[in-house]
Amino acid sequence: MFAIIQTGGKQYRVQEGDVIRVESLKGEAGDKLDLQALFVGGEQTVFGEDAGKFTVQAEVVEHGRGTKIYIRKYKSGIQYRRRTGHRQDFTAIKILGIQG
Repeated sequence: MFAIIQTGGKQYRVQEGDVIRVESLKGEAGDKLDLQALFVGGEQTVFGEDAGKFTVQAEVVEHGRGTKIYIRKYKSGIQYRRRTGHRQDFTAIKILGIQG
């Protein structure tokens, strides 16, 4: 059985036992979360209002920061060059189960 969940403006396909990195969430390591399912698949397929009855239980594993991404800007002929970096915060969560 798998589910599609939405958090942080993105959608993720998850099933029991998965550990995924999502946009930063509140909570300490070990806290439990209930996430709303948009779609549930497996033996039966449920979506729309019926999928709203399903919840995905998750546990916060850790908080961290991703790898550094470098951004370069360049304009030819005028000696314009800029370089900056960015590291995105994330929360790793472990999917405990899908109930509905």
